[in-house]
Amino acid sequence: MTEAPTHLWIWVTLFAAAVQTVRFMLQKLLAGAQLSVGGATFSRFLFGFPLAAATALGFLAATGTPWPDLSWAFWGFTLAGGAGQVAATFLTVALFGLRNFAVGVAFTKTETVQVALFSAVILSETVGPLGWVGIVIGMAGVLFLTKPPEGQLNPRAALYGIGAGALFGLSSIFYRGATLELEPMGFFGRAIVALACTTFAQSIGMGLYLRLREPGELTRVFGAWRRTVLVGITGVMGSAGWFTAFSLQNAAFVRALGQVEIVFTLLVSALVFREKLHKREGIGIALVVVSLIVIVLAGR
Repeated sequence: MTEAPTHLWIWVTLFAAAVQTVRFMLQKLLAGAQLSVGGATFSRFLFGFPLAAATALGFLAATGTPWPDLSWAFWGFTLAGGAGQVAATFLTVALFGLRNFAVGVAFTKTETVQVALFSAVILSETVGPLGWVGIVIGMAGVLFLTKPPEGQLNPRAALYGIGAGALFGLSSIFYRGATLELEPMGFFGRAIVALACTTFAQSIGMGLYLRLREPGELTRVFGAWRRTVLVGITGVMGSAGWFTAFSLQNAAFVRALGQVEIVFTLLVSALVFREKLHKREGIGIALVVVSLIVIVLAGR
């Protein structure tokens, strides 16, 4: 198995979080313009699959690595993770119509606690006391960031966000399981093969869904390809980062460190969408940053 630098997972996770923020921004623009929530979600996979497949085949050919045997367990993890991610992405895009951009994404950060629990139950991977300290501090920061400015919680937004967080958490665990099924292949090979298989299944599944439930939406997605292709490119880049990180480290640590995305999101919210931020964001960001430091130390 190819050895990787001990802290590589940290840099890969930071990259994935930054690219995912850009992808969410593009999806919000798409959902608010020509496409439905389903169409904006589908675009994330449709144009990502060819890039993932080409990268996987190119990498295996360049390194002389044979295509791996894909077990039933691998496909079980892949399909379950892909379905969970589709549903979570759908809920997240729908959130943008209920809350402002930053708060909507922040609700999904409840996944950090959930993924740690799922990881222990499903993969028997625990985070340890220091890891839990980092997760709790991060959650405290997220609570500051998600408190509605008017002092009242939108129940529908909370339900969507927590549900998305749970589904994102489960998909992370399943993706981690899929990459582990491909051992002893090197970490990047495992990540990109799992990603190619996942995006293929997601493209087929979402395509069938739109064909049956939203007639005409597939045509609109293809018609808006100049804009949707950017979602696909950023989507597959971010996913490649997440899959690579999952192949290197416990998914609980990866997703906890991925909370840095909320800082990136706040910047996008203020600079791109001109949405008003509040003083409490300073406290929330500070707590998130502290949690990131603790998570990095716990994951060493």
